[in-house]
Amino acid sequence: SAFPHLFTAGRLLPLHKPLRGSPFPRAMRSLARPPRPTKPLPPLAAFVQSMGYVEVKMRWKKDASFDAVPVLAHARDLRPLAALARLLSPSPTPVSAVSKLRRSLETSDRRVASFLRRFPAAFVESVGPEHNHPWFRLSPSAARLQREERDVFAARRADITSRLRRLLLMSPARRLPLTVAQGMLWHLGIPEDYFKRPDFDIGQDGFRILTTGDAVFSEDENHGKELGLIDDGKDQEMPLSVLQMGAIRRFGSAEEVPFPLFPSKGLRLKRKIGDWMEGFQKLPYISPYADFSNIHRGSDVSEKRAVGVLHELFSLFVTCSAERRRLLCLRTHLGLSQKVHLVFERHPHIFYLLLKEKTCFAVLKEAYMAGGHTSIEEHPMLEVRSKYARLMQESQEIIRRRRSGKPVQLDPEDQESEDSKGINSAAIPS
Repeated sequence: SAFPHLFTAGRLLPLHKPLRGSPFPRAMRSLARPPRPTKPLPPLAAFVQSMGYVEVKMRWKKDASFDAVPVLAHARDLRPLAALARLLSPSPTPVSAVSKLRRSLETSDRRVASFLRRFPAAFVESVGPEHNHPWFRLSPSAARLQREERDVFAARRADITSRLRRLLLMSPARRLPLTVAQGMLWHLGIPEDYFKRPDFDIGQDGFRILTTGDAVFSEDENHGKELGLIDDGKDQEMPLSVLQMGAIRRFGSAEEVPFPLFPSKGLRLKRKIGDWMEGFQKLPYISPYADFSNIHRGSDVSEKRAVGVLHELFSLFVTCSAERRRLLCLRTHLGLSQKVHLVFERHPHIFYLLLKEKTCFAVLKEAYMAGGHTSIEEHPMLEVRSKYARLMQESQEIIRRRRSGKPVQLDPEDQESEDSKGINSAAIPS
């Protein structure tokens, strides 16, 4: 044959791929291509290839001490209750005025009326003058909380709004989309109509709203708008993070900034994970307000920066906690990875995951377990939120007494207010 091939089992095999134990001489087999010489890897690639990754998988451990905190136990319904308290008034209001706001309020019940009936200590129900429609009004306790909330914000406005400024400084662009900033107002303790009411005058707090070209083609009033700083944060020295201030208080300098660890009772870690966490503490600390463009995204230093950003973010919030899914909107604006939600699972000594009512809340442990040995300042609005939570606990007790047929004991001030008003269905204006 003019083309030398090896015929075997009905197949033709070329000579440059001889079979094992081929009868052809070695000279003919030498016609095969020689193997390519291996090129040495560049130094950086060799370093990345030699890095070891510790897969941290830890079982979730329930901590009953966090369930006993009222402001955390009722976190799911706290925001819609406070929002409805702002919409209603001490005078009776038909439920139809708020029944269509369920999606924006994000109530846990399918109907707003059902949600209002769950908290009789905050909302008093009566029957309307026509068609027996339910009407609701604020209880005296809820009305007092509303006034107290407004007074606290007016008295501590500079302190509260400075937390929003620090959030903007954590963003490399020193600005956030207005929709994202709007979603953070509740966690920061700022009234949710802060951007909408002209009397608040956000300019006196150093903020401004920027409009882009996309706002013209959208029906959403917040689309295409961004919240920025009047001075763009250029003339201001970057603030120290809570962890840096804690390191200065403990060690006298911020050269080494370890994370305060608070192990939950009964939570045991594997030895390799414990060794990894010990090495994690020794990694350099990157401030949430510093430039991070030179950090490799897949490195442990990048993960330590993500933990530092979340630690600083939670220290700005009222309850130092937030629903985990609500933090995803900040991911791209704060330079966090796509799997930032796994940080809470990989660091159970820093964060605790509170599973309540089909939701997952992340809690900063230092705020609740460090006692007085922490640099986290208590939010001015925390006491008001705690009173809202106690009002929700009183509502549960009222419902239990009604079901068992026991008399309901009201607050003396509420009882006095009820006697003076004498509100009933006949007194409701038409």
